Amino acid sequence: MRSRRLCILALLGLLATATFGGTGCGGGGDGSRGSGTAGDPVAVRLGYFPNLTHAPALVGVAKGIFAEKLGRDVRLETKIFSAGPAEVEALFSGAVDIGYIGPNPTINGFAQSGGEALRVISGAASGGAALVVRTTITTAADLKGKKLATPQLGNTQDVALRYWLKQNGLTATREGGGDVSIKPQENADTLTTFTSGAIDGAWVPEPWVTRLLDAGGKVLVDEKTLWPEGRYILTNIVVSTKFLDAHPDVVRKFLAGQVAVNDYLHSNPAESQRAVGDQIGRLTGKPLDARLIQKAWPSLEFTNDPLAATLFVGAKHAEEVGLLQPMMLDRLYDLTLLNEVLKANGAAEVSVP
Repeated sequence: MRSRRLCILALLGLLATATFGGTGCGGGGDGSRGSGTAGDPVAVRLGYFPNLTHAPALVGVAKGIFAEKLGRDVRLETKIFSAGPAEVEALFSGAVDIGYIGPNPTINGFAQSGGEALRVISGAASGGAALVVRTTITTAADLKGKKLATPQLGNTQDVALRYWLKQNGLTATREGGGDVSIKPQENADTLTTFTSGAIDGAWVPEPWVTRLLDAGGKVLVDEKTLWPEGRYILTNIVVSTKFLDAHPDVVRKFLAGQVAVNDYLHSNPAESQRAVGDQIGRLTGKPLDARLIQKAWPSLEFTNDPLAATLFVGAKHAEEVGLLQPMMLDRLYDLTLLNEVLKANGAAEVSVP
């Protein structure tokens, strides 16, 4: 893979204050890499969110696709998270080996570790994010004096909103001041505050876009319209460099599972939607309505391409809104094993521009 030196910015202070908040499902988090006894299976700890945007992980686990591709010599353990920084901290500690995660936490983790702790090894999902507002708001100018929410300060949707506001001549400070007040909060809280009238809209990923629409909102900006061909990275897959160096064969098998899962998602959308709903219900105790999943599904593209160019552009956007500081990203991507799997499946290889 061709190396490229890029000057980008890394998020100020978020990872420094992040607290590991993962909930284990099927294994401990002591950071051990494999067996304590020769011949025992290697443990691979997989981190992901119970979100529609992490459907490949949910379906891959539920349908046993990862387990089949990994084989008997590998023991799959899963850990569930609700925020990117917590998953990055788990990867730092060795509690997670491979994780589905958004582009901004990916950049932050890479920067926080001086480029040593992780590598992006595949894409997972594109699309599925939008700015949903009250029906009385029809233009960017109408947002002046309004309150909007994002999932987290400096996360992918937060950067997208701040950059879009700036492009439309509106200010928004980190502290919630400016022409538009941005209030980062949990997505579940956003649904409540939007319904109660405490906020006027939010830039969120699915299924929260559809949930806000059901609560009486409308889409002011579909993020797809801001990117060439409507494609941008929403979820990619990262691996601990320690695990990658120690077990490249296991990582290759996992990526074979990822490619197989995406094929399944494309070929079996109805069954995939049922599996996602069942898994989210099992993990959170709050099943997603099947109708909601069906409505949200078309806005997402499940792809193995990490769409690296869009991550780099997103980093520049974060620079322009003052959320990132300079950092080199010349070793962030390692797509060697993914391309081996794609080639073996007769699929087109992917690259970093």
